[in-house]
Amino acid sequence: MKESRKWLNKRSLLFILGGVFIGIAIFAVTAGSLKATDSAEFCSTCHVMDTAYATFTDSNHATLTCNDCHTPRDSMASKLIFKSKAGLSHMYMNTIGADDIPDVIHAKETSKEVVNDSCISCHSPSLSNVDYHDTKDSCIDCHRTVPHGNGMYKPEDWFTPGEVDARS
Repeated sequence: MKESRKWLNKRSLLFILGGVFIGIAIFAVTAGSLKATDSAEFCSTCHVMDTAYATFTDSNHATLTCNDCHTPRDSMASKLIFKSKAGLSHMYMNTIGADDIPDVIHAKETSKEVVNDSCISCHSPSLSNVDYHDTKDSCIDCHRTVPHGNGMYKPEDWFTPGEVDARS
């Protein structure tokens, strides 16, 4: 009887230690993946992001990561879900759907909302003096070239998203 209990205790201990080891390994891989896919260098690996990357690295926002602005900030869960959906979509478009990649990428409404919320989250102290009475619906309606342009407002007919302004 004692012999079987001793075996059971060793077996339980090995099972627990194995579970802890697997948990640590999963955490390390997940944390490493999240860190690696946050960088602007990672985002620039897709050719359609060449212009966005070039203009971003010369902007005032260059110290941020792409995901500082392009993923939700309200919780880690919403960030992971949003990032996973976007990542799967981007992987599909850059592999199977590569023939359908547009030259100019237009953000979907959910992405525009996330970016706008990020603008407000970081810039809320400086927004206290802004009169919203005659403003558009979101920050990017006027500041759509930030940080992927020279940061100045340009009317739509002067600027096509995805093109660097030759006058800059």
